[in-house]
This record gives sequence, C-alpha cells and structure tokens, in this order.
Amino acid sequence: MLANPRPHLSRRELLSAMSIAGGVCIGLEKILLPSPAYGQSRNSFAGGEMLGIVPLAREGTPPMDTPIGEELDGRLYTDLSTLAPEKPITPVERFYVRTRASALLKDTDLRSIEMRGLTGDPVRVSTEELRARARPMGRHLMECAGNTRDGRFGLISVADWTGVPLTEVLQRLPAVPTVKDTRILVSGFDRYASQSASSTPGASWIFSPDDIRSSGAFLATEMDGAPLTRDHGAPVRLVVPGWYGCTCIKWVNEIRAVPDAAEPTSQMQEFAFRTMQHGSPKLARDYQPPAIDPAAMATRVEKWRVGDKIKYRVAGILWGGTAPVKRLEIRFNPEEDYVPVDNFEQSSHDSSTNRPNEGSTARSNDSWSFWSHSWMPAAPGKYLLRLRVAEPVVPTRRLDMGFYVREVEISEV
Repeated sequence: MLANPRPHLSRRELLSAMSIAGGVCIGLEKILLPSPAYGQSRNSFAGGEMLGIVPLAREGTPPMDTPIGEELDGRLYTDLSTLAPEKPITPVERFYVRTRASALLKDTDLRSIEMRGLTGDPVRVSTEELRARARPMGRHLMECAGNTRDGRFGLISVADWTGVPLTEVLQRLPAVPTVKDTRILVSGFDRYASQSASSTPGASWIFSPDDIRSSGAFLATEMDGAPLTRDHGAPVRLVVPGWYGCTCIKWVNEIRAVPDAAEPTSQMQEFAFRTMQHGSPKLARDYQPPAIDPAAMATRVEKWRVGDKIKYRVAGILWGGTAPVKRLEIRFNPEEDYVPVDNFEQSSHDSSTNRPNEGSTARSNDSWSFWSHSWMPAAPGKYLLRLRVAEPVVPTRRLDMGFYVREVEISEV
C-alpha cells in the first residue's frame, strides 16, 4: 500500500466537503437500468443477475438529460449513471448545458467574428469561412467548474469536436500577438432578456498566447459530426481541452488583443473560487490556468446476485490532468484503507487524430476513462465512496478535499 501524504478526513469532515460541493440535499429515486455497466463476464460476476441500481444518496434531484430553465439560469444535467465503456461519447441532446441561449440572440448577430489587434482597424472572419476550414479536432471532455452534488455532478460530458485551431485564427489579427506584453480576449454574445438569480452576464476570458498553444484551444463548429446547437454555442464556440468549461466561451463574436496589464473579465472573477485561484487576482495575467486536475468518482452502484451471494459492483469514471494515471484506489469509509480498483485501464485514445493511438497515452486524459470494482460490504449501512490517484506527486485538489465523494446506503449483504 502506498503512503498517503494527503489529509485523512474524518466522516464529519467528508460530509462538510460534500456540503461545499453543492449543498446537502436528500432523496434520489431508485433508477433501474436495462444493462450493467460492464458485461457479465467481467470479474466474478459471470453468470450472475443484476438486480438493480442502488441510488446515490444526499444529492440533488434535478431532471436529468433534459433542458430546464432559461438563459443564464438554464441547465441540462447529464445522467452519469447510464455511462458505459462501449458508449464513451455523450449524445448531443444529453451533453451538459451550463447556460442556455439568450432570448435576444439572433442568427444575424453571429455571422462573423470581429478580430481586433492592439493597433489598426478591426477585421471580420465569417462563420462560413470557419466552417469551410474546420476539421476533426478529436475527443475532448468538458466539465463546468461549478459541477456539484446539487446537480448529481451532471455538468460533465465528452464529445467529438470539429473546428479550427485558435492559433490559426489569430493570424488574422491586424497586429499578430507575438510580443510578450500581449494577451488574447475571447468574448461571446451575453445579453439576456431576464435577470439571472445566480450568474453574472459577461462571457469572456483572457488567455496568454502560450496558454492557447499549449492547451490546443480551438473554435468549434460541430460536435459529434453535426453543427453546434443553439444551447451549445452555435454557430461557433471556443473549446480549451483540459480546462474548465467556464473558459470555453459560447456564441463567440469577438477576439482581440489586450495589454498584458488588462484586468480580468467578469466571468474570470465569477469563477475565481471555483477554478481554485489564490483569491481574486487584480490582473488577468495573475490567474493560474484553470486546468482540471486528475479526478475520479463513482457513477453507479449495481446490486447483483451471483449464486447464493449478494455482491455489488461500483462503476465510475476518471478524467483530468495531463499525464496518464497508473494507479487508482477506492475507499468505502474513512475508517477503512484504500484498495486498488479492480478494473481500471486508462484509455489510449489519441484525441489529436480521433483514432486509437497504439503505444501512446500522451493525450488520454482529454476524454474520460472507465473503471469498475467488485465490492462485498461487511454489513448494511451507509458508505462513502471516495477515490484517490495513488501517485503523491500528482496534484488532485478536488479529490483531496473529498469533492467527488458519493454516499450509498446498503440494505442487504
């Protein structure tokens, strides 16, 4: 067993962290799914019968896989309990939505993107030109920085994207941003007919040229082989692989160079805490890249009858970070030790070509990987399912604070 240098939280501390991750809510109706997350031949479940899905407790109860609300308060939560390795892509109609399209948005508002340099007159790049230049950009995960228990952690999804690298588009700026003291502002249409109860208008983010290059940011025109939908940012949105969704601006209508001493945008300020900044920096250049650390969580708990025994299989996902994860562990209560996850093999998918990349896992974290674990609880009761990446040198801030802990109550063993 590897030593764990991270905090060993008590049950009370874990419940506190769970409260931080969206508030403590009660109730989830039992969901019965037509098939197990893995085939019956996997592990010790061969010949067994899946009896059902044990509901995860103390979480929100929003409608799943369906749009709710309007404009800034509009949401769509992806039902993660239906995920399976053979279906790694989220259908467009189930891909999460953090903000729905404005009632004021007209097609004529987004026929082109204004490109403005530090000097000179602005130029415009038409969305039709971007569509003509678009090509497969690979499979990438997106997660909202505000993905919490209230929404059953449903603000996370994966799509195959088509688009144009942002570095190519920046070549159209009147003054190419190659100097050290220049940053890039990407903005989207963000005016609304109604006032939000929870969000601040102003969809824009400021990037350094190095961040744009290293992240592989691109302007997307399609997802899963079809044009973007209105709620997903049509006709053009920004995708920043490996960064939280608050940076992935929808309805892009302006890209411009700004001075290095530019102040942060309202969106950067709104999400400073959720992207784990050190306070709310006064200048955009002082913001740390809001990259997603390696993270993992359970997405469903299956109840099985195998012979004369009751067994459980915990299934889940791992995502985030820039390097492949070699060892994933699970724990069922603070009083228990972590144990290696039974079945975990990180995907070797090459997102840059959208094809399996034999012998390479350099970009495997751009999507999510699936895992499962056979579990026989010692007694009925409540259990807290917590994962950890058993590599102490890898920063896993949200895992360390118990952000993705999930609770289940077992009634039969």
